[in-house]
Amino acid sequence: MRLLVCGAAGFIGSTFVRLRLREHGDQITVLDKLTYAGRRETLQDVIGEIRFIHAPIEDAVAVAEAVAGCEAIVNFAAETHVDRSISGPEEFMVTNMQGTHTLLEAARERDLRYVQVSTDEVYGSIDDGSFTEDSHLEPSSPYSASKAGADLLVSSYQHTYGLHTSICRGSNNYGPYQYPEKMIPLMILNALARDQLPVYGDGRNVRNWLYVEDFGRAIGHVLSYGGPGEAYNCGGPDECENLAVVGRIVELTGADPSLVEHVTDRPGHDRRYSLSSEKLQKLGWRAQTRFEEGLAQTVDWYRENAWWWEPIRSGSYRDYYERHYGRALRA
Repeated sequence: MRLLVCGAAGFIGSTFVRLRLREHGDQITVLDKLTYAGRRETLQDVIGEIRFIHAPIEDAVAVAEAVAGCEAIVNFAAETHVDRSISGPEEFMVTNMQGTHTLLEAARERDLRYVQVSTDEVYGSIDDGSFTEDSHLEPSSPYSASKAGADLLVSSYQHTYGLHTSICRGSNNYGPYQYPEKMIPLMILNALARDQLPVYGDGRNVRNWLYVEDFGRAIGHVLSYGGPGEAYNCGGPDECENLAVVGRIVELTGADPSLVEHVTDRPGHDRRYSLSSEKLQKLGWRAQTRFEEGLAQTVDWYRENAWWWEPIRSGSYRDYYERHYGRALRA
């Protein structure tokens, strides 16, 4: 296919691009703003195989240039970190909602297939069972609210204009190239550096963990087989409390368990996420990677690819970390 992939210099988008090039031979144009979490280095192994345009998705002129000749748009571009949305929500509204609107208008003008990449967080927290696609959207943070708003806008373009849109909502992703503000890479890198491991609250929050390549293939299934106006949940095969995840990272890295430090909980912190993937499985998708296997692979990747993360930990991320956690990273 000829695809415009937005936000592909980030974690999940770059994984999707690699999969599509390797397994489908697609012709891919990447549109990316290159924010702190979107970096050319993340695409350096495939940069010669893609067309790259440096611009934000809310730039209608850049979007028109990027989408020329494409058959479909897959939108990964988003501000995604809950903590940052709490301290500064404005950027989340611009990128996640205004940017989505700009892409939808481009798709409508050209009658293109459109896939929105979303999150389990739009549903809020669930004590028991799993969310289905018919569950109410009850976002808890400015981040998840901006994503829920974007999802509703995507659905409205199908209902109002007949645009072939689909939404794929993933549970918590992990794997190579994830920016270390997120829990698993943060804990891995801190453990490798023998730094403190800051766990929010009591650490009993439960997440449904999904290896990033499994999610990338799920999005590909939705692109190929998803029905117009349909949303698809993509949950991982295993759920685990955050404290147990950190404990396993301690074991895999050989760090001292005394490095685990409970810190003040995040405001409005959802207790548990869980997605039913039954609808997506009917399209032929199954998660291939169990959490124990994927976490070990992820620890190995960060241990072996300091070239990618060392510039991050020595740059502005250090200032963010100190402001947020009240302590400096080790050099």
